This record gives sequence, structure tokens and C-alpha cells, in this order.
Amino acid sequence: MHTLSRHRFAIALIFITPALWTVNYLVARSAPGVIEPNLLALLRWLMASFLFALGARSELWTHRRQILADWKHYVVLGALGMWICGAWVYVGGRTTSALNIALIYAISPVLIVAASAIWLKERFKLLQACGVALALAGVVHVVLKGQWQALASVQLVPGDGWILAATLSWTAYSLLLKKWASPLGAAARLAAISFAGVLVILPFAVWEAVFNPLPILTGQGFGLAVAAALFPGYGAYLAYSVMQRELGAAQVSVVLYLAPIYAAVMAWLVLGESLHAFHAWGMALVLPGIYLVTRPSR
Repeated sequence: MHTLSRHRFAIALIFITPALWTVNYLVARSAPGVIEPNLLALLRWLMASFLFALGARSELWTHRRQILADWKHYVVLGALGMWICGAWVYVGGRTTSALNIALIYAISPVLIVAASAIWLKERFKLLQACGVALALAGVVHVVLKGQWQALASVQLVPGDGWILAATLSWTAYSLLLKKWASPLGAAARLAAISFAGVLVILPFAVWEAVFNPLPILTGQGFGLAVAAALFPGYGAYLAYSVMQRELGAAQVSVVLYLAPIYAAVMAWLVLGESLHAFHAWGMALVLPGIYLVTRPSR
């Protein structure tokens, strides 16, 4: 694919990927009392790893020795991106609010931008930094429903610690994914990472099954795992990997700021919830912010 075409495709994925991630919000809301967090994460990434490997099986076989040589990288990335960013979010969601989750996750792009400039030496101009600030203001405006004074009443609960850990883990995953170069294509690399993540999650899922009174797996729980595997698992992670290779960790980080906007639209379309003026104002800040961050250098 031509360089300009790849760049445009990556930009298009920035607006598609959040729609895939919003499915995970619905899964997280539906999972408590139905399926345990580590089992959900295990099934999600077991199925996703199969899908990644299915399309990249010849590449995986060709590079099998290189994959085994770099096994520590894949285990670290699997633990960060699949276990902590998966199961820990489901654990935190039991005791914290959607407001707290969204506010904590909003710091991730800022951390990625700062660390990318310092550690990865990615060029990030002042105008792009202004874009991040603009998008951050937009997403916080949506999360707070336009009532900024609500920040004063936010209360921290134990679940926030899990969400903060997941946020820091996603930051580390994004940076290491870029730092550790790989000869593998996006699908093959994600097959190796997600399979390593499955190995990390497995003992915790077994522990849950032994010590938890819930049924190990029901039809509804399996359905949630399938949804999580297909959309926020296979689809979103593959798109994120493609975007990051083309645009860099800092620019791609702003994709997280579209998620609350997409979640509101999905709730309106699927659940019949209302859209409000604060959604429009938030979008009016987020979209120009993303444009400033991702516009090609002149």
C-alpha cells in the first residue's frame, strides 16, 4: 500500500476503532453476576488469539524461532494488554462508577504523549499538544455531562485502584508495543501476544473457578466472551496495532477520547437513551483536537 494511502487508512481507523471498543463497555456492565472477570478475559483472548493466528499461520510458522527467542516480550505485553487491561477493568467496575472509570482513563493519552516524547523520542509539536488538551477537555465535558462542578464531588473507592492500574498498564503496553520492534505483521504479533496473555490469565481463572460460588460458565457468559473477543478484542487491538505502526504511539493515543462520544451515540441508537447538548459540545472539542494531533506534518 502506498505511504499516503496507509496514512489515510490509519486516520480512518481512528474513527472506527472506538466503535469497537464501546462493545466492551456493554460487556463490562453486563458481566457482574454472570461471568467472573478472569474467566471472561481468558475466553476473550483465547478466541481472539485463534482469530489472529488463523490469518497469520504461515507467518507465525516462518518466524517461530524468533517468537520463541522473544518470548519474554510477548509475556510482558500479554500481561499488560490482555490481563491487566482486561480482567482488572472488570474487577474495578464492580465497585466504581462509570464516571470514575472514564475520568481515570482520560489521563492515559496524556501519559502516552509525554512518555513517547521523552522515552521514544517521538516528535510532538506544540499544536499537537494543544490538540490533546482540547480533546481531553471535550471528553471530560461529556463525562461530567457539562457540569464541571461535579469534579468536586467525585469520591474514590477501591475499584478506582484497579482502573488506575489498568490505565497505567495500557500506557506501558502502548509504549512497549512501539519500543520493541518486531518482524511480524500486526495479526501475527497479536496472535503471539494474546496467546501469551492467555497463559498469564489461566491460573487466575482457575483460582476463580475453584473459590467462587458462581457457575463456571453459562450461555450468557459465553455470549459476552464472544462479543468481547470479536469487537474490542480482535477488531480493536488489530486496528490499534496498525494505527500505531503508521502514526506512532502519541498520535494514536487520542483514539481513547472518541470512546465516550461513541458510547453516547450507541446508547441512543441501541438503548433509546437521550443525546444532550453536552454531547455536541464535547464532540465540538474532541474532533478538532484529534485533527490537530493527527494532521500530517507540513
